[in-house]
Amino acid sequence: MRGAWAPAVALAGALLCAPAAPGAAAPEPAREQALAALADQANVESRRRGAQGLGETGTMADLPALARALRDRDPLVRALAERAMWEVWSRSGDEAVDDLFSIGVEQMSARQGEAAVETFTRVIERKPEFAEGWNKRATVYYLLGEYRKSLADCDEVLKRNPYHFGALSGYGMIHLQLGEPARALDWFERALQVNPNLPHVHETVDALRRLLIERRKDAL
Repeated sequence: MRGAWAPAVALAGALLCAPAAPGAAAPEPAREQALAALADQANVESRRRGAQGLGETGTMADLPALARALRDRDPLVRALAERAMWEVWSRSGDEAVDDLFSIGVEQMSARQGEAAVETFTRVIERKPEFAEGWNKRATVYYLLGEYRKSLADCDEVLKRNPYHFGALSGYGMIHLQLGEPARALDWFERALQVNPNLPHVHETVDALRRLLIERRKDAL
């Protein structure tokens, strides 16, 4: 395939996508209970249950609560909130679209890049408001070395989901590949503003800051 698929898979998987198994949302009372539990600042076990529950029952309307939980003082709550966000993002609300989406994820995992692009394009055509369809196609385009197409799809993700730290990180990864470290740094820092729990991004930010400092010194 075009592009350095094998070396890029691990990093792209960590930043642009996460394990996703779309499923039907649970009844509304369960969602309300999960939201209330996540807001219980006096009980860490309650917040853990709430974050986990929203992974199963949450909707896009719950992203502000989950984003706040990414800064919880308990590391497990933070990890569960991050996973819950990916799970919410991966539910389109349409069973047929979710089935097609799952096929695309399987193709992507099997490194069937061109086939995955075709599948995610069908997802987008059937449900253009589903941000994760755009994000997964952006991921595949990145892995195939189609960086401008990946950037365009990241634009579509953020129009629909401004909390998408994966897409924000994706911009950074693309600008690195395009030889634009200053722009990459800006996007990685934006990703950390949404989700400060991204170790690979922290490492990359530190490395880019050092690189840019050295470049400024060399220019003097």
